[in-house]
Formats: sequence, C-alpha cells, structure tokens
Amino acid sequence: MMAADQTVHGVPPSLSAKVVGSFAYFTVKDRLPTILTKVIDTIHRNKNKFFEEYGEEGIQAEKQTISLLSKMRNELQTDKPILALTDGLQDTESWNQYLQRHQGLHGDQESVSWFKSPWLYVECYMYRRIQEALWLNPPISDYDVFNDGKTQSFFESQQAVMTLCTYLEGINKGREELSKNQLLEHFNKLLLVSLWGNKCDLSISAGQENSQKTSPIDSLSSLQSFILVDDSNMVWSTLLSAQRPGQSGKITAGRVDIVLDNAGFELVTDLVLADFLVSSGLAREIHFHGKSIPWFVSDVTANDFQWTIRQTMAANHKWMSKSGVQWQSYLKECVWSYHDHPFWTQPHEFCDMATDAPDLFATLQGADLLLFKGDLNYRKLTGDREWDHTVGFDSALRGFGPAPLCSLRTLKANVQVGLQLGQGEKLTSQDPDWMTSGKYAIIQFYSPKSKQ
Repeated sequence: MMAADQTVHGVPPSLSAKVVGSFAYFTVKDRLPTILTKVIDTIHRNKNKFFEEYGEEGIQAEKQTISLLSKMRNELQTDKPILALTDGLQDTESWNQYLQRHQGLHGDQESVSWFKSPWLYVECYMYRRIQEALWLNPPISDYDVFNDGKTQSFFESQQAVMTLCTYLEGINKGREELSKNQLLEHFNKLLLVSLWGNKCDLSISAGQENSQKTSPIDSLSSLQSFILVDDSNMVWSTLLSAQRPGQSGKITAGRVDIVLDNAGFELVTDLVLADFLVSSGLAREIHFHGKSIPWFVSDVTANDFQWTIRQTMAANHKWMSKSGVQWQSYLKECVWSYHDHPFWTQPHEFCDMATDAPDLFATLQGADLLLFKGDLNYRKLTGDREWDHTVGFDSALRGFGPAPLCSLRTLKANVQVGLQLGQGEKLTSQDPDWMTSGKYAIIQFYSPKSKQ
C-alpha cells in the first residue's frame, strides 16, 4: 500500500510535524501542549465552582477529566499512536472511520501518531479529545474550557466595537442618499474590517490576550499593502448578480452564508458586515455557520453567538445597544439564522463534504455567496497541503464549490495558493514568517459558475 504522504495525481502531501523545524512541527511540539496545559489549569481553577454546583460529584469529575487530559498530553509529547474515541457521541463513529482510513493508507510500516500524521488531523483530534474528556465526566460535560478567553477578548475590544457600531449607524442614517459608488466604498471597508478582525485569534497565541485596541476603520489604509490577493471586486459583483426582480417588480437580493471563525471581536466584525449587507439590500438573508462544540480555543459556538448579541444589546453605548437590538430582531424575523453541523468539527478537508456530509453540502448550495472566515477554514478548503504558491485556488479546492465562495483570512499557517509567479519567493526573502505571523491577508474568490 502506498505511503500516505506521497504526491498522488499531482496532489501534494499534507503538512505534518514530520519535518523538524516546520511550523507544523513547532505547533505540535510547543503550541498544542501549551494549550492543553492551559485547559488543565482552567478546569483545576474552577474546582470550587464545580463543587458548589455539583458537590462531591463535581470534584470527582474535575479530577478524572484532568487525568484524561494529562494522559493525552503525554501521548502527544511522546508521539504515541492516535487512539479511537470511546464516548459514543453522534460523530464518534465518523472520527474512528477517519482514523481507520489513515491506518489503511499508512499500511503496517508505522502507526498513525501525533508527529507523523497530517497536522490538520492531529490538531482537530486534540480538540475533539478535550471534549471527550469532559463528556465522559458528567456533570461537567457541557463546560466550555475556552469561554473565559472568548469573553475577555470581547470586553477588551469594547472601544473598537463602539467605533464600528457608530460607523454602521452613520451609514444607516444616510442610506437613502447613498450612490452605488458610496455603497461599494462602505462594502469594501466593512469587508476589510471583517478580514482584519481575523487577526484576533486565540489559538495562534496559545490563548494569550489578543484583542482589538485601535479603531478598525482608521487602520485600514495602512494595512492595504499586506493583502496578497484581493478579489473583493468579484465578491461585490457576485452580490449584485444575485439580485433578481421579485413578484412585485421589486428587486430581491441573494442569500449570503458566513462560515464563522473566532468569537470576540472578530464575530462582531462579521455581524456588522452582515447587518450592512441586509440593511443596504445587498443580501436578503444571512446564514451563519459555527461550531457545535468548543473548538480551536476561540471559535464561535451557538452560545458565543447568542451571548455576543445579548452583550451588545446591553451595552451602555447608544449605537452599540441599537445594533444589538437590530441583530436580535434579524434573528427573530429569520433574516439571520445560526446553524452548526458536526462536519465543521471534524478533520475532513472540504472536498470530502459532498460525500461525508451531503446534507451540509446541499445546504451550502442554497447560498448565492459563501464567506469562509479564517485560517482553519482555508486549511480545510485547500486540504492543508504542500501546494506550490502559484497553484490556482480552484485547483487546490479539488472540486469543492457548492456556490461562489470567498476566503477572508489572515495568514497563520504555511499554506497559501493563488499567488503571482515569484510573489511567494519575494515575500520569503523580505519576511521569512510571512505565512504564519497573521500580518498578511487574502480575499480569495472562486465561483463554480466560472468553470462551466
């Protein structure tokens, strides 16, 4: 049987920690154990809370959860084989089948282990095992170990959130008088704010404080030169071409789906963009897609989504609370909706979605535009492989394209496609960490329609 990391049919191998000194190696060796240690500390720090809520049972659950997490940390650090999940949840079988698939690819020569397997897989697996440790230990099964960091990121970005909501109010006040060019200008700004909101990622900083302190609008022009691919004009024209004359001759807009990344400030930038798209008539409805379990330290869950809107409503700032009230009414009127699906918290690359999650693929086909936020989504879009930088985005997607899609991402992992000839080499000579520092960004678009 062929080794799992050979180039097959022109598809390069997955990035993995096998290469000593690579970013994947550094992540598995240093960042993941740091995150696990913080998770263990967080659970231990909440011991009294568990005791108050659940008595002796809570203390027992805390001890056993920590024991399972410490065991996993040891497996990771000593490059032990990846183990099957035992918690019997709805996605357990699918995870274990994925492991068997990898074992089949490896053959008998070597086990599927932490450092030898695809980085994307082992990183996702670690977060799923954190959930397993909690789920196996009721009554603390539903505890979100990352919650404190997410709420802190939101509160520390208050000034920037107020600025954004004030900017949005300004647009709404003069909405009737806006020319098409002014509308485009506001769209471009808010798309960029949502893009750069992706810098606030707690998994890349291993949970260190990472909030937005400056005005997100004022810093846009100074960041422009760091955008390596800018297909924002295609996003705009996709929104315009989704507009159709309705029954009464009135123009109706299309549906936009936003596949979310981080909670905290980044989620607010996504909500502000979504509000603008609906209020300006560029979108008829917005479907948000988040994670069904706490994931990659700061990813959005249903709880984070609802909490953020409630906090915005309750803010002691006129335009911020007005925005929150508006968002709540969009949800009530089903103009906005939040969805999660187990596929988002599995290790599959997105080209597997049509086979492994046909229901989700069919849901996404109903969108006129898909916005994929952040680094993990980009890694899954491109399969997190050792692509040459000049390979087209469409090639790296390997057939995935339920609808026109755009990746909004600041670069924090060493995969990037769709660059101009020589662009990657030039960046490497000027700034060796360009792919992992979060300093550079892309707005990269693909439409399956353009392939027909």
